[in-house]
Amino acid sequence: MNQLEEMQTYVRIVEAGSITRAAEQMNTVKSAVSKRLTDLEKRLSVNLLKRTTRKQTLTDAGRDYYQHCVRILDDIYEVESALSDEQAALSGRIRMAAPISFGLMHLSPALREFNRIHPDIIFDIEFNDRQQDLVTEGIDLAIRVSNLADSSLIARKLSTTRLLICGSPHYFARNGTPKTAEDLLYGHTKLQYSHVSASWQLKNHQGEKLSVNLPAVMTANNGQFLHDAAVEGKGLILSPDFICADAIRSGKLQAVLTNCLLEDEIGIYAVYPQTRYLSQRVRKLIDFLREYFALRPDWQCP
Repeated sequence: MNQLEEMQTYVRIVEAGSITRAAEQMNTVKSAVSKRLTDLEKRLSVNLLKRTTRKQTLTDAGRDYYQHCVRILDDIYEVESALSDEQAALSGRIRMAAPISFGLMHLSPALREFNRIHPDIIFDIEFNDRQQDLVTEGIDLAIRVSNLADSSLIARKLSTTRLLICGSPHYFARNGTPKTAEDLLYGHTKLQYSHVSASWQLKNHQGEKLSVNLPAVMTANNGQFLHDAAVEGKGLILSPDFICADAIRSGKLQAVLTNCLLEDEIGIYAVYPQTRYLSQRVRKLIDFLREYFALRPDWQCP
């Protein structure tokens, strides 16, 4: 094995967090990856990793070697991309992660359109509402609907979504239609999305902050499931408009207290690790998604 292949293997082991996960991502057997690491350490006459049955940690030498490898590989990939023609650059695999509802409802048609234009791109997509560790799981690009906290990730904004408090006409006929945030405190229930705070941060009729934690009649980790339950009158939801816009337009849901949320807009981002070389195909995909969603705000309610 040449030095470049050794570097690539070592970087994958470090970023995957274990030899086993690295082997899975490289589509090879664990014993082969382990032997490559052993041969590399023998050639360098240094221990790069401290390995136990439970975890691996970098030695000081291993950390230095990893950082040098990343820089060298990034330089090589950048040069090769610059020399490649446009079609060659837009081929290969893109491993993505995306939230379920946004992914299925809005990202999927965008990716199919991108794939129609660039048929040599192979998408490997995981739809999941949990936030994955992109480096550990070997993911090139993730879509996140969130007001991002500071992190080691680089983010590019694709669009925005508006949060709305919604209920069905049947629900409001039974429980009353709230006119102020304080009205929620009397006789109202909610459908709780498990990945966000249980309390809704609102403004009362005097413009002061009011934290409201309604009784939850149902909790789930998927927004579309809660949307369907809200349409059936099971409770109120706090939902992004990319999920509830069609139901609002058709009258199946009604938005209330539209000016009462303290924070009613959330960004939709494409994120990727700082340490990961961003290939030309991923760069082109991000640019495409920015243009696609700029022209198609089809989930935005009036």
